[in-house]
Amino acid sequence: MPDLLAAETIGSPAINISIFGAFVLVTLFITFRASRTNKSAADYYAAGRNITGTQNGLAIAGDYLSAASFLGIAGAIALYGYDGFLYSIGFLVAWLVALLLVAELMRNTARFTMADVLAFRMRQGPVRTAAAISTLAVSLFYLLAQMAGAGGLVALLLGVSGPVAEALVVTIVGALMIFYVLVGGMRGTTYVQMIKATLLIAGAFVMTVWVLGKYGFNLSSLLGGAVTSAGSESVLNPGAQYGASDTTRLDFISLGLALVLGTAGLPHVLMRFYTVPTAKDARKSVVWAIWLIGIFYLFSLVIGYGAGALVGSESILAAPGGVNAAAPLLAFELGGTVLLGIIAGVAFATILAVVAGLTITASASFAHDVYASVIKKGEVPPNGEVKVARVTAIVIGAVAIGGGILALRAGINIAFLVALAFAVAASANLPTILYTLFWKRFTTQGALWSIYGGLIICVGLIIFSPVVSGTETSMLPNADFAWFPLRNPGLVSIPASFLLGYLGTVLTKEKPNEAKWAELEVRAFTGIGAEKAVDH
Repeated sequence: MPDLLAAETIGSPAINISIFGAFVLVTLFITFRASRTNKSAADYYAAGRNITGTQNGLAIAGDYLSAASFLGIAGAIALYGYDGFLYSIGFLVAWLVALLLVAELMRNTARFTMADVLAFRMRQGPVRTAAAISTLAVSLFYLLAQMAGAGGLVALLLGVSGPVAEALVVTIVGALMIFYVLVGGMRGTTYVQMIKATLLIAGAFVMTVWVLGKYGFNLSSLLGGAVTSAGSESVLNPGAQYGASDTTRLDFISLGLALVLGTAGLPHVLMRFYTVPTAKDARKSVVWAIWLIGIFYLFSLVIGYGAGALVGSESILAAPGGVNAAAPLLAFELGGTVLLGIIAGVAFATILAVVAGLTITASASFAHDVYASVIKKGEVPPNGEVKVARVTAIVIGAVAIGGGILALRAGINIAFLVALAFAVAASANLPTILYTLFWKRFTTQGALWSIYGGLIICVGLIIFSPVVSGTETSMLPNADFAWFPLRNPGLVSIPASFLLGYLGTVLTKEKPNEAKWAELEVRAFTGIGAEKAVDH
């Protein structure tokens, strides 16, 4: 099998496999322990609602600090400097929107999923179906990024390359992800996220101190090293990636809009708010998450410039995984095989934990919103909903594996793939959430116009953009049906979704449910009547 052997192996495959195996065994043990308490839908979906605010903040950081945060952003900073760091800024600032507008209100009004809020004062069937479709779309985009990151990372570290090897790696990651979700549910996923976030931040801290130590703990010296390696000062100035033309500048604005508004509409992040017992804990968890994520992104700045200075852009682009290999290559440059194995193991755990969180969110959305609420009208036998969620997880896992293989073959930066997921979340979910929580006149038709309109416009523009066809870096490089010039559609799709939500409400004759609005308002802002944890 000649295509399984890479031209160059980074580090020792034996050590890398051993560290991967240790992470997998530990997380499997945690998952098995957590599975003992999964007795109901509340346990499976929301960990019994007894996760503390601090624990949930750590778990949210684990959910949020994905392969894109660690691998994609480090690579973007290494190659593009200033413009690469803009991903970090967007991802972090977005949490202020989540904290101020969404976290507490969502906790008070929902049971398990985003659709519980959207359907609170609307017609249940159509709104829950629309919300489930939107949740699945966002989750799949996000899953593509994580699976592609896993394939590239493991191919780099095990010394394998070629389509067969990459497909095998992505398939194994997908199988592990499905297992975590089937067995551990939300509680198991939460504990894995907490451990993973701790390891990831600690690993990034070690690399940051090590890089700064090489430059006398002088940030200016590090930046000077990056300039020397790049051969120009472009890595310190805006425009290396997004300043070449008016189109790329618009792309940057579109990207920033998607990142800042997308977080508050990400279903797997919103679902975390339902695992805590009170609204106060929901706020506390977001504050903890902001601090942890902010510190990590400061580390990513040093890691990215360190990779650019010590490894060099040519070596990064030539490695299996391309731009996503910057952080592992820097670890190898700093500490050799052992540090590489540890950092790679942390990155692998990062991917496993995030894909498990995404999968449980998508499967819960289908089982709870479509199967239990729309198809069965609430008449579901005991554990019937959880059984459907588990079957859905298997299907979603299979789709994610196939899509991840395609994304990996195309060599797309995983931070960019995640930015597309944010664009879908900001277009299809956030306008409807805000209208539902803050606009008294908002109706079912407005919700449907906003969700479906935002989703169709966003996904449609992505399909007809350079992301999919028309360039050498597209997912389909040999085809060309791209007519939309921007690589991120947020600049068009997000305002369009807000407009459609407004028009759907004012142009139709449907009247809002004022009694339900009053109940929603009281519950959202006071917590009276909010869902509590169930004792067993």
